[in-house]
Amino acid sequence: MTHTTSATLRKQHLIDPEICIRCGTCEATCTVGAVSHDDRNYVVDPEKCNACLDCIAPCPTGSIDNWRIVAAPYPLAEQFEWMELPPQQELGDAGISPAEASEGEVGALIEAAHAGGGGRAVAPASATRPVVNLYGRSNPAVATVQGNFRITASSAESDVRHIVLSFGETAFPILEGQSIGVLPPVTDPDGRPYPLRLYSVASARDGEKRNSNNIALTVKRVPGGLVSEWLCDLKVGERIAVTGPFGSTFLMPDDARANILMICTGTGSAPFRAFTERRRRAAPSAEGRLVMFFGARTPEELPYFGPLQKVPQSLLEQQLVFSRMPGQPKEYVQDRMRANASGLAPLVADPATHIFICGLKGMEDGVDAALAEIASATGIDWAALKPRLRGEGRYHVETY
Repeated sequence: MTHTTSATLRKQHLIDPEICIRCGTCEATCTVGAVSHDDRNYVVDPEKCNACLDCIAPCPTGSIDNWRIVAAPYPLAEQFEWMELPPQQELGDAGISPAEASEGEVGALIEAAHAGGGGRAVAPASATRPVVNLYGRSNPAVATVQGNFRITASSAESDVRHIVLSFGETAFPILEGQSIGVLPPVTDPDGRPYPLRLYSVASARDGEKRNSNNIALTVKRVPGGLVSEWLCDLKVGERIAVTGPFGSTFLMPDDARANILMICTGTGSAPFRAFTERRRRAAPSAEGRLVMFFGARTPEELPYFGPLQKVPQSLLEQQLVFSRMPGQPKEYVQDRMRANASGLAPLVADPATHIFICGLKGMEDGVDAALAEIASATGIDWAALKPRLRGEGRYHVETY
């Protein structure tokens, strides 16, 4: 009896349509034009993909990091129709599967799928190992709304909500920095399920209320946005379908000696609220510092502005930055970072420091440039340090 050999097999890069939030990061990152999309799915062209892995780290959900060992690649037309990824095929007449051949030809190919110049995002060494993809579109968890509170001023243009969801008796393990998917109860014009929306969890692992099996989300109402309007209008007692948890790298280090530098705008503050609450509960006298640069247009537009005033500086060192203050020049988080360069430089150089960036997609370049200037002023080569930080699980970016 013959069986398929490595000479006839190839690894294929695929995107999981159940997890993908259609943010376009993978397509924008791909330098060879291998990623494209229609109104349903993002897909990878097997004839163009060179497995450089540049698209892996920026993906906020991990949907991009999927691979199959195939005798013949799945064509684009088939990928565009998927609602979920196909299972790994049995390979060859002998029915060899990757699990059975993990030390042989197929196993070697699977390992090779994650080798390349782009590298992969790495979780902090001390982070708790996360549970991921426990619930999918076909088996979602059902959560009940326990609270829905506006957390920007009533006079503010931006309506941002703090929404508390209870899972009751359903186990839904979550870590600070992870996200959940929300399935809106609507279909598109063709009758297909509407794509899920991903939201970072804004509460600590033991719940919005300690040991209550609930979580909190930070949601901004987008006028005319079907999903955000629906979420922001939810009433207490209503039920929603949830998938996840998602995310295995943008995780809070559990080491109380870790310094955590958090840079965010708007609803990008959600995971950092979770980080702060975890530190407050688990290690309020921790040796490591929590430092946050948080940007918004005005204090009224800054989510959680009121509660932040009650957080002691001994727990969270805050730099609240506003770009639309009457009679004042515009200031952004990268400007404030430069203004605090003397204090940030030793923090960036400290091997106990972890850097997290979360917010609108356009912020990353400005923050990166500021970090490069701050590092350079003290003789640190940021271009060399940054990939080392990423490889050590100490540099994380989540933008949308």
